[in-house]
Amino acid sequence: MAPAAMSTAAQSLSGAKPVSYWLDDPAKPDALPALTGDDHADLLVIGGGYSGLWTALIAKERDPGRDVVLIEGHEVGWAASGRNGGFCAASLTHGLANGVQRWPDEIAKLEELGERNLDAIEAAVARYGIDCEFERTGEIDVATEPHQLEELREWHEELVKLGITGVDFLDRDALRAEVDSPTFLGGLWDRNGVAMLHPAKLAWGLKRACLELGVRIYEHTRGLDLVRSGPGMAVRTPYGRIFARRVALGTNIFPSLVKRVRPYTVPVYDYALMTDPLTPEQLESIGWKGRQGLGDSANQFHYFRLSADNRILWGGYDAIYPYGGKLSADLDQRPETFLKLAEQFFDCFPQLSGLNFSHAWGGAIDTCSRFTAFFGTAHQGRVAYAAGYTGLGVGSTRFGADVMLDLLAGEETERTRLEMVRSKPMPFPPEPFAWAGIEITKRSLARADSNGGHRNLWLKTMDKLGLGFDS
Repeated sequence: MAPAAMSTAAQSLSGAKPVSYWLDDPAKPDALPALTGDDHADLLVIGGGYSGLWTALIAKERDPGRDVVLIEGHEVGWAASGRNGGFCAASLTHGLANGVQRWPDEIAKLEELGERNLDAIEAAVARYGIDCEFERTGEIDVATEPHQLEELREWHEELVKLGITGVDFLDRDALRAEVDSPTFLGGLWDRNGVAMLHPAKLAWGLKRACLELGVRIYEHTRGLDLVRSGPGMAVRTPYGRIFARRVALGTNIFPSLVKRVRPYTVPVYDYALMTDPLTPEQLESIGWKGRQGLGDSANQFHYFRLSADNRILWGGYDAIYPYGGKLSADLDQRPETFLKLAEQFFDCFPQLSGLNFSHAWGGAIDTCSRFTAFFGTAHQGRVAYAAGYTGLGVGSTRFGADVMLDLLAGEETERTRLEMVRSKPMPFPPEPFAWAGIEITKRSLARADSNGGHRNLWLKTMDKLGLGFDS
């Protein structure tokens, strides 16, 4: 990085608050009291992010008489659900390409279920009056290198053969007419399969909807252990216990109360910046009238979008795995990553030189070796879990909630019949092998980005085994 560029990037960060822009909002509701003493329920949901909230809400929609309790170790929406980019995608498979590679025989059904799931989210937002700035703008995958452009062109041709519609190839001029950056060479615009939203307001709105339907929510109530109790389960919390016939685990990145599930996920710390609101002149200089979400096509990719008040969220690139999978609030802030992201932002949008960042934050997401959620049950079907969403959980957690409720009911449905639901990813090895393998993969991906996309022997071997590392 040249000294002048570093100085400009550093200056742009001088006033950035070290907190998620989405959570730094006066609309944030007050926390509900913690559980004290014992409580009983038909269904206990553990985790107050999207996964748990959708599970509790849909459980009451399916059976209004069901007694549902949800506990959250901190506050609803506090973790990944309040720190992500706000991209709500229809894909249940971390993108169509990943789905085609892993489940070619059922990809048509997976795509159909994903589209229905996104439609159901939009309908729920309207039905419950959730003001989460939902915009069905679509998303553009952007090429910034010649090899990426060729890969996008070839993938578009494959989509046509598969009969996938609603995805348009944009050449350089067509893309820059939508969003103008000198780094853009072309792109693929999925017009209907992605919505933009305010992630924390979605979580807070789901919380309110759950309460209105009669769900009892306890915040600052961590589930400490999970044991059998008569015909059901018992969960110990810091100040009490909950006895429930069935339990749904939506804890994702946090250590599962079903210990055998833990090796299937590792934490990845992802980072984002939010700018000050753009002036009308600044917005005019980049266009972006369609307000689409964008992501570049590198292995170490960026994602970026406009907020309702015309700020730009700019995130991604670094994916940091802490040795041993240790979670720490200290890792939420990483100045060297923020500086790198700021410099890359001004490379992408040099016409916005002088714009400052108002917020800089990070947080952990759970990734698994196949990049998509996996599901299962424990304790003879009394407990269900879903985890491993790998960054696309804003939308697919609602699908995961349906799956968990199907599994707890012992029902065979179009969801539970899926190979994606019935299979598991490869677990990560113990340390130090997990850290070494992830570091080799990250370095290999970085080299591929700088070497025309050429994948070395390590990456080719991982591809053949269906393994990987992503955020």
